[in-house]
Amino acid sequence: MLSKIIAQTNIDHFNKWFQRADTIVIVSHVSPDGDALGSSLALAHFLESQEKTVNVIMPNAFPEFLRWMPGSKDILIYEKYKEYADELIANADVICCLDFNAVKRLDTMSDAVANSPARKVMIDHHLYPEDFCRIVISHPEISSTSELVFRLICRLGYYDDISYECAQCIYTGMMTDTGGFTYNSNSSEIYYIISQLLSKGIDKDDIYRRVFNTYSECRLRLMGHVLTNMKVYSDYNTALISLTTKEQSEYQYVKGDSEGFVNIPLSIKKVCFSCFLREDTEKAMIKISLRSVGTFPCNKLAAEFFNGGGHLNASGGEFYGTMDEAVKVFEEALEKFKPLLLAD
Repeated sequence: MLSKIIAQTNIDHFNKWFQRADTIVIVSHVSPDGDALGSSLALAHFLESQEKTVNVIMPNAFPEFLRWMPGSKDILIYEKYKEYADELIANADVICCLDFNAVKRLDTMSDAVANSPARKVMIDHHLYPEDFCRIVISHPEISSTSELVFRLICRLGYYDDISYECAQCIYTGMMTDTGGFTYNSNSSEIYYIISQLLSKGIDKDDIYRRVFNTYSECRLRLMGHVLTNMKVYSDYNTALISLTTKEQSEYQYVKGDSEGFVNIPLSIKKVCFSCFLREDTEKAMIKISLRSVGTFPCNKLAAEFFNGGGHLNASGGEFYGTMDEAVKVFEEALEKFKPLLLAD
């Protein structure tokens, strides 16, 4: 049995909207990851099983290794089909905002969603949700938004309507947002949910292979290049890797090729904190990915130095400037957080 984490008032409110709505739009954050895709597609599969008209809209493209997911071919990419997407968003009865806590995370899609007269619901697991949805199902203690979608469907009384495809998407989101269940995944209820998904017939080993073992040769060579240039700060139990746009071009980088890179330095003995700096190929900025083990709060460092946030052991942010400047700021952050880094 699962604990009833989602408040009954939110369950009742969502159920009332769900029963009345005919057209539902599901949106998630820019540069969608496995949990964004998994939770959105899972909810879409469920709603479609209840004879609702559903459209999943993402701000921009998602990685190649997630394109096998059931329903992914029907996702509308906003930056490619803005006019049509704006029409769907404006005319929706309900907009479900999944896996993000601030409307700005929709990037160029922000205004369309914010200005839509549709009723809006947030389903998310990030800290500090902003007030742009009438229903807010926000639980930072939960490992993934996909897990929340599973809990929501069950609390509504529709576990039996979770299809094989829906279960695949939920599992993918849970798996990817915990690094293959290597962080934020100590709750026994996570494994109860997995058992329930397995009973739907999913092959978790095949899903793992599809996500983590179907990369290109160029990705493997890029990984070697990045690790060759890794910097280890032994006095801070920290490692730093980086990737410039020039290096991405040299290795024929495609979206998703650097997925998981930030986790690799954590396999070094005594390293409890890893940072990955990647120059964005579309915007003049540097994307910051942070991972930690133990009690080091990389989300606090992300918030203070990189206008970001996230979870205790997995977070991110942004930096506007050069790579050298970003490294300098990171090193300043290490000095400030040194006592916590050495505490582990």
